[in-house]
Amino acid sequence: MAEKAAPPDRRPVVTPTRVVAGLCLVAPFIAMLWVSSYARIEPTLIGIPFFYWYQMAWVLISTVLTMVAYKLVQREQRAHKGGAA
Repeated sequence: MAEKAAPPDRRPVVTPTRVVAGLCLVAPFIAMLWVSSYARIEPTLIGIPFFYWYQMAWVLISTVLTMVAYKLVQREQRAHKGGAA
């Protein structure tokens, strides 16, 4: 079968920016699914076992990483729209 050639102005779907954004979004899942890395009591933080405060820390870390991923993709889209005009 004949393959259709992509228009020359089309950018690749997988860009380094999107790879970094994807890693920012995947990191919290990996950290939370690897339970054996944090399934312990020590060290405690103000009396809270490690198991609990580690998960709560990842709530904040996940928020920051999601924001970074969003800003990276948003900046890439703005640059793409600005370059096409």
